[in-house]
Amino acid sequence: MNATAAIKTYASVGVETSVGSADSHKLILMLYQGALLAIASAKNQMLRKETAKKGKSISHAIAIIESGLHASLDKNVGGELAQNLSSLYEYMGMRLITANLKNDMAALDEVTRLLTELKGAWESIRQPATEEQALAQRPMPAARAPLTYGKM
Repeated sequence: MNATAAIKTYASVGVETSVGSADSHKLILMLYQGALLAIASAKNQMLRKETAKKGKSISHAIAIIESGLHASLDKNVGGELAQNLSSLYEYMGMRLITANLKNDMAALDEVTRLLTELKGAWESIRQPATEEQALAQRPMPAARAPLTYGKM
């Protein structure tokens, strides 16, 4: 296994471990970050004229937005805010398709700006854990067998 493959494998395990231990708030942040990273990759690939890789990165960003962020909306509970986010996610998907078809860097920049603003807003609504919640989330120490004394 070469060094690049080893690094990719290690990074993949790190992401899978993070996902497995993340709460729903953290998962949404990870989706925003993943979409932003995919778009940044697409921008670099567009500059290097790597058309196939650019298309794959943009498709990945669209999948994160549609299958992750958009799919996580509960329009029944979220009301007008969820409806507005739904429309915005659809708009971002269309802008990414345009960026892919027309090599439109401005469209990638626009979606990056929108996702960055949403990510920042999502980060700001994180409620600090109360001491009781923090204690409840800490792993329990391993139980020790009770000490027993033999009869003398």
